[in-house]
Amino acid sequence: MIHVTCAIIQEADHVLVCQRSVAMALPLTWEFPGGKVEDGESKEECLIREIQEELGLEITVGKELSSVTHTYPTFEIKLYPFLCRAQGGSIRLAEHAQAIWVPWQTLNDFDWAEADKPIVAQFMQLCAEGIS
Repeated sequence: MIHVTCAIIQEADHVLVCQRSVAMALPLTWEFPGGKVEDGESKEECLIREIQEELGLEITVGKELSSVTHTYPTFEIKLYPFLCRAQGGSIRLAEHAQAIWVPWQTLNDFDWAEADKPIVAQFMQLCAEGIS
């Protein structure tokens, strides 16, 4: 079981989505950015570190949403999503093919990694209810 965090980084009615590169597992699928939790690291610390390393952004970590466990053919992950806000820096891609800001209403238009799909649905429901 791999423990992974992901950041739903919001800016007004837009959210940052990232496309995995061809060199990554699950190539060219879309995801909320994040990464593996290291030993001795909190989920929030992991997210702050990973977003800085992968995207060059500084974030504040907010509410944790419901986690998702998903089994892929060669590995299993538990994904911990958090609502976040960008606080500084500018997008600099270190791993992903692209990172773009999109209106939350268009999230279903992307080819998401399977583990992210329940998180997309959960986030869109919160937005529709005006809660996020």
